[in-house]
Amino acid sequence: MKRSPAWYDAQYNNRANIPVHPEILRHWTDASERARRNTPGTLLDLRYGDGPGEGVDVFGVQPAGTDAPVLVWIHGGYWRALSKSDHSFVAPPFVTAGAVVVVPDYALAPAVTIEHIVLQTARAVAWTWRQARSFGANPGRIVVGGHSAGAHLAAMMLACRWPEVASDLPPDLVRTALSLSGVFDLEPLRHAPFLAADLGLDAASARRLSPACMPAPAAPRRLLAWVGDSETPEFHRQNHLIRRRWGARAVPVCEAVPGCHHMTILHTIADPGSRTHRLACQALSLPA
Repeated sequence: MKRSPAWYDAQYNNRANIPVHPEILRHWTDASERARRNTPGTLLDLRYGDGPGEGVDVFGVQPAGTDAPVLVWIHGGYWRALSKSDHSFVAPPFVTAGAVVVVPDYALAPAVTIEHIVLQTARAVAWTWRQARSFGANPGRIVVGGHSAGAHLAAMMLACRWPEVASDLPPDLVRTALSLSGVFDLEPLRHAPFLAADLGLDAASARRLSPACMPAPAAPRRLLAWVGDSETPEFHRQNHLIRRRWGARAVPVCEAVPGCHHMTILHTIADPGSRTHRLACQALSLPA
């Protein structure tokens, strides 16, 4: 069925759909400032590369030999907005539970392409694997997660052929990814006027960069995927699509989170009382 440009905007323009989004963004800013100020073992603005945006914040650094799991948390913003500093608030509950949390930045569209951002993210995850022991963490216990565009990037890390990124990297560097409100089929974004010009996708690049168009990751890799129950039908379709394309083995969790829209679903990952947080802790082999 042919859809109008206005339909695509209505489905994907989350800020337009959430009138209180400025207050939510302020909450993220304030909570993240507190997290950077108060979380033990915080190291800010380390470099995983020499390019623009290639910085990383690390929370919960532990003594050498601690063997902690690592959560790499990737911010959203449709690959064109926000930064690592907006998602610091995700870290403290996982640090309290015993994880090291790494929050990378990346350059933003339209200055760079989504493909460039995917490669930057892979470099950030590879850097985390190489540096993990210095943070008191186990490089064999890396879980990657993200929200919205960050969830797309997390799924791409699950599908990554790591030895092709660098010869020292193991093929199963990322075994588990967490997705909140992920975009796994990029084709619709080419038709949303509020977004299309900045992303610069054509049919070929949208397909090449869509996890739903890739083979299911081999066992034991798995994706845990959530969507807010108040999100638009397209975000529900995206969440179900990755389960349908990759199968229940690769996507064992495919759930709608009650009482959440596209922005408030992010709060659940940082809420120790939520099912989302408990399942994320289980994925990290932490007490839930």
